Amino acid sequence: MAEQIERVAVTEVSAARALWPLGLSMALSLMGDATLYTVLPLHPAEAGIALGSVGIILSVNRVIRLATNGPAGWLYDRVADRRLLFLGSLWIGALSTAIYALASGLPVLFFARLLWGLAWSGIWVGGNAIVLEMAPEAQRGRWVGIYQVWFFFGSTLGLFGGGVLTDAVGYREGLWIGAGISAIGALAAVAALSDRHGGSHRARVAAQPLARGLGWRAVSPAMWAIATAYGTNRLVAAGVISATLGLVIQANVGSEFQLGAWQIGVASVTGGLLASRTLISLVGAPFAGMWSDAAGRRWELLALSLGLGALGIGLLAAPNVGAVIVATVVGAAAAGSIQSLATALAGDLAREKQHGSNLGILYTAGDLGSAIGPLAAYAIMPLAGLPIVYIACAALMVIVGIWTAIIGRAA
Repeated sequence: MAEQIERVAVTEVSAARALWPLGLSMALSLMGDATLYTVLPLHPAEAGIALGSVGIILSVNRVIRLATNGPAGWLYDRVADRRLLFLGSLWIGALSTAIYALASGLPVLFFARLLWGLAWSGIWVGGNAIVLEMAPEAQRGRWVGIYQVWFFFGSTLGLFGGGVLTDAVGYREGLWIGAGISAIGALAAVAALSDRHGGSHRARVAAQPLARGLGWRAVSPAMWAIATAYGTNRLVAAGVISATLGLVIQANVGSEFQLGAWQIGVASVTGGLLASRTLISLVGAPFAGMWSDAAGRRWELLALSLGLGALGIGLLAAPNVGAVIVATVVGAAAAGSIQSLATALAGDLAREKQHGSNLGILYTAGDLGSAIGPLAAYAIMPLAGLPIVYIACAALMVIVGIWTAIIGRAA
């Protein structure tokens, strides 16, 4: 018995050590994608596209993931060695960034973005599935939270670092460096996913019959509630707020913000607030995960986080700079918490360790929400005004929070 306990402890320690390079590889894979969001609107001519095509290029990777997340999750549950899929996805992601650097014209850049969407399905769904597989059940929220930290770190690094690189060395040269950084991340994953972390999954897959489909009809009400919560969070945070925060700042401070002797442009203020949201979410995600492990009340915390998210976006409707700052802090903390808690709950609900399928559903809902958010916001604004958009989002989060609490009691 003592030897068995010691073996389990050694396995958990080695898996914990693998979590950090695994997260690093995922974070660095975002370098090219995040850089494009920063620099492509400023350098469309260098990419060989018209300014009107920028939106297409920046959104098509999300659209394709609506079709690839589910199959990616199914594959991760069925293949004998899921590490090969993850590593392959990382290298495809690095290749897509290299194509960005080479591409001149809409067709090639469009293809590269499709390639990145496919790669990110494998990286994000697969990476989280591997984390859920390695994590001790009593520490699942903490492990997932740490992995989410790497996501927010990678987004911040790419958005800020990509812009700095472009200013320093140029558009194409910056993307080439980004491709090299992503490749370094893939090498880190090779070191992280050594053979000792793959045996249990290979044995489990060998003992299971081959599933005939993705099982969408068999999804439980609890899983639908989690996916709806996650999708709503992405719709609000990654969709509506990211696309409209600049309008709120402009309405409150005009074209410039006076800070002592300094005059700061509205774009800089908006960028600073969006970056601060990412940093606050970076703290909120692991905190919520660890708290849910200790309290054992993940459903209640998810419902509470949705309520805080509703408060955050509701405050944006107030014509007051102070309210905007409070909204940024509260909303960002809630967004990071929801992302972490929903992923951990998807792992809690997985039957026969089929984490990939649940994560495929979860992240498809997230991509759908983030794609719908800007479209819905800019369709409603001319008819009802931006404050009504925010109030409607707050009401939606409250409704989903109540539904989540009800489902959680029955789960």
